[in-house]
Amino acid sequence: MRKGELTHQTILETAIRLASRVGLQGLSIGGLAEELNLSKSGLFAHFKSKTELQVQVLQTATGVFTERVVRPALARPRGEPRVRALFEGWLTWDKDKILEGGCIFVAAAAELDDAEGPARDTLVQSQRDWLDCLAQAARIAVAEGHFRKDLDVEQFAHDEYAAMLGFHHSRRLMRDPRAEDRARRAFDALVAAARNPTH
Repeated sequence: MRKGELTHQTILETAIRLASRVGLQGLSIGGLAEELNLSKSGLFAHFKSKTELQVQVLQTATGVFTERVVRPALARPRGEPRVRALFEGWLTWDKDKILEGGCIFVAAAAELDDAEGPARDTLVQSQRDWLDCLAQAARIAVAEGHFRKDLDVEQFAHDEYAAMLGFHHSRRLMRDPRAEDRARRAFDALVAAARNPTH
């Protein structure tokens, strides 16, 4: 990796940490320059606008999520073990050291749900891809005979996603000490309902 690329990656990782604390809308080139002890003009060479900064932060965060959550799960056996690995990885994502203020995607969703523009489009695409990943894992579990043949895999993905949003809300906002236990119970109930009774 060239020095310029390393600098750009370091800037983006710092921007993810900052955005997890102040929000995507609170992220600015000036604030990031101060965090990194760099000049604003130097950062403008990397990002021509606040919007471009937001888009690249979301793209980079998606890449980090893929490396730390999705790829390890894909190394697990097909079927229910992989479905469970995706869920476990997702639980640990909220505790990742790069996310000082919690999941950047959950925070950005609250900020951008009524907005229009490239940042929202990037976030929506990343979340659609994630839902597709969850649905595909469930679909494979059906093919492997672990889950029922009549399972609505898109509904399964939706319900798993909803359980995790509830977990983030309970853990970060409500500070419920049982948030993780409740999320696990919700997921276990979802999997139990999806299982093939003859397997």
